[in-house]
Amino acid sequence: MKSITIKGSERESVGKVATKALRNAGLVPCVLYGGNQAVHFSAEVMAFKNLVYTPNAHTVVIELGNGKTFSAILQDIQVHPVSDKILHIDFFQLFDDKEITMEVPVKIVGKSKGVMAGGDLRLNTRKLKVKALPKNLPDFIEADITPLDMGNKLYVTKVASPDYKIMHPDNTVIAQVKISRAAMKAAQEAAKAAKAPVKGKKK
Repeated sequence: MKSITIKGSERESVGKVATKALRNAGLVPCVLYGGNQAVHFSAEVMAFKNLVYTPNAHTVVIELGNGKTFSAILQDIQVHPVSDKILHIDFFQLFDDKEITMEVPVKIVGKSKGVMAGGDLRLNTRKLKVKALPKNLPDFIEADITPLDMGNKLYVTKVASPDYKIMHPDNTVIAQVKISRAAMKAAQEAAKAAKAPVKGKKK
């Protein structure tokens, strides 16, 4: 999985007054959990643009100076309900030998038989929650819709991998091809035509 580096500074005071001062200065207060103790730090708002405002999944390298570097993933983010300004971010620390659970985007590939025949492709799930060691976390999960005919569904069991565990029931649908109104009408007309008597044919 691709990684984004965020450079910040540790913060000693974590009270409301200090937090408000950080935000006024264009900084985002953050907390890193998962280690022996929580690490409080702050970073500039622009440092998070490629992490927050994207549908892609990333791990994060947090550099706090003095040789302090941590690997992490985004765990939670708080934004202002009106301005969408980032108010606070929680991270969870990664360790090479410990599995982590996170959501990974689904990438649809291939050309569905059903879609080419006039069906409508419906995406039921755009992200899947997976559990894996950090080194095995995928950038995305590739879902091939080529075999799908009209009325068919693609289940999570079709995108299984030995590198990670999918944390969804086996009957979870990723995508499906529904019969469109146009295709249904054409099928009905074809059925009527097949039943219609042929002129000149003796009964």
